[in-house]
Amino acid sequence: MSLVRKHSVTIRGHRTSFSVEQPFLEELQAIAAGRGVTLAALVEEVDRERPREANLSSALRVYVLAQARRCSGPALRVQDPQ
Repeated sequence: MSLVRKHSVTIRGHRTSFSVEQPFLEELQAIAAGRGVTLAALVEEVDRERPREANLSSALRVYVLAQARRCSGPALRVQDPQ
């Protein structure tokens, strides 16, 4: 089980932090590297595009999930047996 850890970055000239599990951080780093941007630049992009009612940590997790879905195709949906 991966514990949630806090990470700090500077975006738009100020320090901010987010808390995610190690596998999410590793995916964020891989996505940033694949796009040729820094982790801070990727976090800034997600922060800029997230709904204001969503916290940054949640927005980052959802972003990673969306990227994984784009790479793997549509998710299988379990049918309700009713």
